[in-house]
Amino acid sequence: QVQLVESGGGLVQAGGSLRLSCAASGRTFSSRGWFRQAPGKEREFVAANSWTEGSTYRVSVKGRFTISRDNVKNTVYLQMNSLKSEAPAVYSCAADPSYRDYDVRRWGYWGQGTQVPVSS
Repeated sequence: QVQLVESGGGLVQAGGSLRLSCAASGRTFSSRGWFRQAPGKEREFVAANSWTEGSTYRVSVKGRFTISRDNVKNTVYLQMNSLKSEAPAVYSCAADPSYRDYDVRRWGYWGQGTQVPVSS
């Protein structure tokens, strides 16, 4: 049974940093990604990494966020720096056996999400 379990969320001060983790079990995936959903808004793409195409980022987070993965641990990370411009949101990790990018509809597996509130 496939499971994606996020961790690392929590209150962070504006301008601060936070690292999210997403551990997968049950199988390995070519693509791993992160999405976020602010209250009242649709889920949006943040970053993705695939074995074949490398990493892609939402334009607004480029240079501040870094996605990385540990294939031995089957875990993907999202290092977030300079969080002052981010609205509070639920961050969810995603995974898929095929190449996937910003299109939220094409990802096959999802974690339960973790809250990242940003205090001013």
